[in-house]
Amino acid sequence: QVQLVESGGGLVQAGGSLRLSCAASGGPFSRYVMGWFRQAQGKEREFVAAISRNGGSTFYEDSVKGRFSISRDNAKYTVYLQMNSLKPEDTAVYYCAACGEYCPGVYSAASYGYWGQGTQVTVSS
Repeated sequence: QVQLVESGGGLVQAGGSLRLSCAASGGPFSRYVMGWFRQAQGKEREFVAAISRNGGSTFYEDSVKGRFSISRDNAKYTVYLQMNSLKPEDTAVYYCAACGEYCPGVYSAASYGYWGQGTQVTVSS
């Protein structure tokens, strides 16, 4: 099965930047829509960003648009999330996810069949 491993999380001050990476293995990476989701303590998991199979289209949650940027390198089987101008409310565990051949909706967690273990991002005031 497809395996996803996130890295790059950590502690940063408000206004700082962080770059998350998600390495995939065990499947045809270029055929998957890839997404990032996050879950803050005591809150529901929410959509952050997604990118199409060839990288031609990107999608963002309104609160991160203009601050975050998703990208992918299919040759390296890796998807990235560049996070700039971080705010304390961005604090959460960030998960990467893969949507298979059939991806009915990039904004919905239910559309994604494969998930990583998550990486903690903490933004201090």
